[in-house]
Amino acid sequence: MDTAFPDIAALRTAHPDHWQKAAAIRALAMDAVQAANSGHPGMPMGMADVATVLFEKHLKFDASAPKWADRDRFVLSAGHGSMLIYALLYLCGDAQVTLDQIKQFRQWGALTAGHPENFLLDAVETTTGPLGQGIATAVGMAIAEESLRARYGKKVVDHKTWVICGDGCLMEGISQEAIGLAGMQKLSNLVVLWDNNNITIDGRVTMACITDQKARFAASGWKVLSCDGHDPADIDRALTEAKTSDRPVFVDCKTIIGFGSPNKADSYSVHGSALGDAEIALTKEVYGWAHGAFEIPAPVLEAWRAIGSRGAAERAAWEERLAALSPAKQAEFARTFAGEPAKKLGAAIRAFKKAQSEAKPKVATRKASEMVLAAINPAVPETIGGSADLTGSNLTKTADLGIFNPDNRKGRYVHYGIREHGMAAAMNGLWLHGGVRPYGGTFFCFTDYARGAMRLSSLMGNPVVYVMTHDSIGLGEDGPTHQPVEHLAICRATPNTWTFRPADVIETAEAWELALTTTETPSILALSRQNLPTLREKHTATNLSAKGAYVLREAEAKRQVILMATGSEVEIAIKAREALEAAGIGTRVVSVPCMELFAAQDEAYRKKVLPAGPARIAIEAAVQQPWDRWLYGERGRAAKAGFVGMTDFGASAPAERLYAEFGITAEAVVEKAKALL
Repeated sequence: MDTAFPDIAALRTAHPDHWQKAAAIRALAMDAVQAANSGHPGMPMGMADVATVLFEKHLKFDASAPKWADRDRFVLSAGHGSMLIYALLYLCGDAQVTLDQIKQFRQWGALTAGHPENFLLDAVETTTGPLGQGIATAVGMAIAEESLRARYGKKVVDHKTWVICGDGCLMEGISQEAIGLAGMQKLSNLVVLWDNNNITIDGRVTMACITDQKARFAASGWKVLSCDGHDPADIDRALTEAKTSDRPVFVDCKTIIGFGSPNKADSYSVHGSALGDAEIALTKEVYGWAHGAFEIPAPVLEAWRAIGSRGAAERAAWEERLAALSPAKQAEFARTFAGEPAKKLGAAIRAFKKAQSEAKPKVATRKASEMVLAAINPAVPETIGGSADLTGSNLTKTADLGIFNPDNRKGRYVHYGIREHGMAAAMNGLWLHGGVRPYGGTFFCFTDYARGAMRLSSLMGNPVVYVMTHDSIGLGEDGPTHQPVEHLAICRATPNTWTFRPADVIETAEAWELALTTTETPSILALSRQNLPTLREKHTATNLSAKGAYVLREAEAKRQVILMATGSEVEIAIKAREALEAAGIGTRVVSVPCMELFAAQDEAYRKKVLPAGPARIAIEAAVQQPWDRWLYGERGRAAKAGFVGMTDFGASAPAERLYAEFGITAEAVVEKAKALL
């Protein structure tokens, strides 16, 4: 141990009331981790003083109303220290986190999971645990607050986002993407509190990292402050100053992990393991905490409950201010925070589909998406779009949006820069904040860069929209580094994800309608670079893509073959059908814009689309894996099933040559069909 330890006896004497409140957090953390024989007690013990000052004197919240729209957001980016937030919620009187839930920490069915889960507890703003995600998600929350303040006024929207992060969060690459974006955007409502304890699982931070974090944040445009993380007066000073900044604020809180433990403080051994009964007893003696496991003395609990209720008056005053808005604005505020779709969306989509069915444009589905957005964005004022420096390629910006930046908080388009992972996490934060619906674009291949945050979108049920263009070898000359072949399989393998690959402008519109009306599932729109014809020439108000798959062309002769395809390969399937029909082989074409939605349909519908008997061929410029269910299952069989697609990475050449060289052609489909018959 090479850290100078504060004089605990002096701290207890100088700040007796604070000490008791902070000790309650520490005791609950030790007891819960010990009971579970699993967890991370060191971080809550180290940050208890900072958290106590934050909740008692600075955080705007009402424990009885965890979803109050104008509350401050509190994000525990260092999610492994989950007992910190659980202890705080119990002590403050959160209705969900009872003492029994604390005792059931990390057990089956408990709300107090190993890492904080926003879908289990209302007061948990975002699921954290994968390090760096919390701080990056918080940037999106801060953007949402700025945007909504500009829209509704400071009397209705005026709050901060507070983050507790650790060394691990700051070592993850996503943190640089996040702090760079926040600094450029001058998000003065964002405050990051760094648990600077110089310990990771392997030992001292300096074993792996010697970055000057304060200089790093300053270089990214942040205001940088420091405090003694165990001196409540010094913490209060720093947090008070943080609230007056015109930039995002980074507060270096110098702490000791496992603070107070005689034998384990300031060591990696207290990071992720229970202290043991003997060490807990010694530590409580140091604290002057003469209470049993999970026992909080009434005066301390009452003091904490007062902290939990101190925001009630402020919330009541806010409700009066909200009620002073016009009825229309109140209704819009309530609708967007509830995540309900805009009333004009359905009509806008139907009118668009009708016009395009008549016009029959031949456009890339990325262009079709832009055309849809031009109809959607005026009708859905809560959308906030963006791109990771590929606006001209993703076609995600429409003329009416305006750019969101420090000079224009009413803008609805964010230039995320080359920060795919940061963009995805920020979009999670935008949705979780409430009041907005985010979408953002990059190349489909670069879902690899965004995967961590995309997975959390699915886990949390955040219906953000990922506009992923250049979806196959059809992008052409950029070659295999940019040509996705395995990415559809990866996205389709992720639970609670809708992966759309529309075949034309009509399916693109339907995909957008579905993406903007769900409240619990993220959507990936895999869109083409190359032009595709309009295949749905007869207008129908019904959203056929909502079924996931449907019969696009029926067999004329006796049905012997079913061709299944997505995106740009549906055109190939139709051409193959024409040749097969000319040869007297009846062929049905099934468009499959979303496998997940098709799998969710009842057996009767799936059987109607994919009956037993005919040979089946799937056509997609990607790997076969996701098609196995539809080829070999669902009444299919291997002897009468085939796949036309990719088995390896792509190459650099014009798109037409690539399709020919890789054998993804109508002629290849016809040949395979005849062979199967």
